[in-house]
Amino acid sequence: MSTESTAPTPGTVRPGGRTARTRSAVRDAVLTGLAEHGYPGLTVEYVAERSGIHKTTVYRRWGSVEGLVADALDLAGEDAWTPPDTGNLEGDLRALAREVTETFGSASAAAAPTAFIAAAFQSERAAHALRDFYTERFARCETVVRRAVDRGEAPSGTDAAAVVRAVSAPLFFRALITREPIDTPLADQTAAAVAAAVRAGAYLPARR
Repeated sequence: MSTESTAPTPGTVRPGGRTARTRSAVRDAVLTGLAEHGYPGLTVEYVAERSGIHKTTVYRRWGSVEGLVADALDLAGEDAWTPPDTGNLEGDLRALAREVTETFGSASAAAAPTAFIAAAFQSERAAHALRDFYTERFARCETVVRRAVDRGEAPSGTDAAAVVRAVSAPLFFRALITREPIDTPLADQTAAAVAAAVRAGAYLPARR
C-alpha cells in the first residue's frame, strides 16, 4: 500500500530541536546513498539504517524515495550561503564559476549533486525540487549583477538572471552533458567572457 498521500509535503514545515536533527540526519543519509548507489539504488530502508531513524518514521514523514530526495533538496536550499563579494563583477563571476568547478570538478565531489540531477530525469517530484533549488540559488546570485550596475560596471537594465546562468551554463554542459573535465582556468575564462559580454550590453533587453 502506498504511503505517498500520508506524507507531508517536504519543506512546508520548519521544525526545530529533535525534529530538525532527525531531518538533518535523514538528509545526510540521502546524500550518502545517492553518492554510493545513485537514485535507482536508493531505498527507504537504506536511509533508515544509515540515519538511525526507524523505517516507520521515515515512511510516515517522507513517504517514499521521491519524498526523501525532494526534502533533501529543500533543506539544502535553506542554508545560509551567500554569493561572493570581491568588489568587482568579474571577480564575483569568477568566484561563482569556481564554485561550480569545485562541486562538479571531481568524481567524489560530484557524486551526490549529479545523482540529484539524474533523479530529476526519473521523478517529476525530484525535478520540481531541483528546479526550485536552482531557481532560489540563482536568485541569490543575482545580487552580484545588481551591485555591478550600482558600481557602473554593467549597464542599467542588465538581465541579472541571464548573466548568472550564463556563467555556469558552459561548466554544467561540460560536466554533465559531454562529460569533459572542468577546472579553474576554464572557470576563469568563462567568467571573463561573460563579464565582457555584460560590459558590451549583451544582456540588455532586446529592442523590438
